[in-house]
Amino acid sequence: MDEFSLIQKYFAQLTAPAGDVLLGIGDDCALLQPPAGEVLAVTTDTLVSGRHFPVETAPYDIGWKSLAVNLSDLAAMGAQARWFTLALTLPEANQTWIQEFARGLSDLAAQSKVALVGGDTARGPLSITITAMGTVPAGAALKRNGAQIDDVVCVTGTLGDAALALRLLSESDLSTDLRARLDRPTPRLAAGLALRDIAHAAIDLSDGLAGDLAHVLDASGVGAEIYSARLPSSLEFKKYVAPTDALALQLQGGDDYELCVCIAPEKFDEAAARLAVFDVSLTSIGRITSETGLRFLDANGVTIPLAPNGYRHFQ
Repeated sequence: MDEFSLIQKYFAQLTAPAGDVLLGIGDDCALLQPPAGEVLAVTTDTLVSGRHFPVETAPYDIGWKSLAVNLSDLAAMGAQARWFTLALTLPEANQTWIQEFARGLSDLAAQSKVALVGGDTARGPLSITITAMGTVPAGAALKRNGAQIDDVVCVTGTLGDAALALRLLSESDLSTDLRARLDRPTPRLAAGLALRDIAHAAIDLSDGLAGDLAHVLDASGVGAEIYSARLPSSLEFKKYVAPTDALALQLQGGDDYELCVCIAPEKFDEAAARLAVFDVSLTSIGRITSETGLRFLDANGVTIPLAPNGYRHFQ
């Protein structure tokens, strides 16, 4: 099956015309029309088999996650997700695999109201590159460099589930829900939009809280204290993980795709209430300090020696 036939058969449902897509798939470029007064937010992520997902991962889940990790970046900027492109490299044109991959991609695209507007296919080791695009009112984007002294550091959802699922992949009693946290993360698009006018800074947690929060602190020229006892955990996480192991998974495990935001303390309750509308929790886990650096404290206020080294490519 050639490239054009493949796109038409398996990805046509992702290319439904929209008023902001002036020209979609079929020409050399797509033509897109952002709303008046808004700017483009653009992000790209590549997922490589065996590096970013286990080789045995179901194609449906690969399709879902490939889009989810990009939408998570848009969520962190407070952007409205709108369009994406797909570059798919396959070792062979296995139609059953492609159909399931497209179904996972399509399900999240429909849920998130984003349209496929272009792409490419090639033969080679399995990898997926998606460029996602959204829009945000000029001057309103959430960025990493806005954290202010005495802000509360908050996270959505729970931490460590995906890292735990990866650890337990070979276990027969790994639950469907826990595995889904690894394979089908939920990009917090609604949360990003809800917090856009109230948070000072934000980042999505792809590489682990310790490493990702360090990026915010570096960009903002501030430090932070994180209280380990406040880190939110799911019931499944508590079931499987001893307290002595929890911290490493929650701070350095990665693949959470939650949002970490910095908010003025007097605005926390309002922020939490906004997210509750979407059944998303918001937990205060620390505060921004004038002293630079990232410090983790136990329940007694004693510093925990843990390097802020989230996931890094080529290491």
